[in-house]
Amino acid sequence: MVGYWMSGPQNPAPLAIEAEKLGFDSVWTAEAYGSDAITPLTWIAAQTEKIKLGTGILQISARTPACFAMTAMTLDHLSGGRLMLGFGVSGPQVVEGWYGQPFPKPLGRTREFLTLFREMMRREGPVTFKGEHYQLPLEGGTGLGKPLKLINKPLRNHIPLLLGAEGPKNIKMATELCDGWLPLYYSPFHKDVYEESLTDASDDFMVIPPVQVNVNDDLEQALLPVKYMLAFYIGGMGARKKNFHANLVTRFGYGAEVEKIQDLFAAGKRDEAAAVVPDDFADSISLVGPKERIRDRLDAWKESRVTTLLVGAQDVGALRTVAELLL
Repeated sequence: MVGYWMSGPQNPAPLAIEAEKLGFDSVWTAEAYGSDAITPLTWIAAQTEKIKLGTGILQISARTPACFAMTAMTLDHLSGGRLMLGFGVSGPQVVEGWYGQPFPKPLGRTREFLTLFREMMRREGPVTFKGEHYQLPLEGGTGLGKPLKLINKPLRNHIPLLLGAEGPKNIKMATELCDGWLPLYYSPFHKDVYEESLTDASDDFMVIPPVQVNVNDDLEQALLPVKYMLAFYIGGMGARKKNFHANLVTRFGYGAEVEKIQDLFAAGKRDEAAAVVPDDFADSISLVGPKERIRDRLDAWKESRVTTLLVGAQDVGALRTVAELLL
């Protein structure tokens, strides 16, 4: 996972090129309200040959189903069929505050979005659709809207779709409609948190969680980046009364800590907020510490529902360590 592209000289391609050489399966980009996920992925695609290309995740409020289909068709062609589409609804602060789109009924909107995307990619005829969230042609417009069909034939009949989801109902919908699920936090030591939502998952259903890897003989220091990330998502990524990340960590059993983190983060005390993040939780969703310790803890991940570890690493050394231990 190369994550967000940050302004400046950062170039995600060299890390992706090294990952391809080491035998990694895929490379993933992200978006929030800065860089988009597609542009850096296209840059990577142009400089690699076989590694799969994943979006983790595209926000559906940033683009219509038609734009989603056009983008997917184009990049899949240009990359020789390497695209994996991770997508999700984001949250109300970004959806309404940045994109100016309504957030209510995210499950229904996602279902309609997927239905339209699949129909557009099949190219069986001009697309018409009358839903609660999407209408084609648009209702109440000029009246000149015309049903259309995607001009280009997609390279593949089926591009893998993975839903970024945290809530139980959203995860369950992923098992029904998608090829896989992108958890934000997954712990092989807390399997019960997601068990009911995954009851109907097929045998080939992909589960691809991000796992931060920090190789450091000092375990406390290795945990710090994970704790700061958790404090930011719990305290700063979402409204106080509607924060899906905080809700998820609460379901893991850390409700009291979540409240303290949010109070401290809101007061601008980020260091103190990170300090409150429980070490055992940060440790359970990551692979940190000495190399031998990481090797030992990999067994729990291998025995879990996880099909692919999405390695969060920003240096070649960490990539090589994971390659040595797993590939």
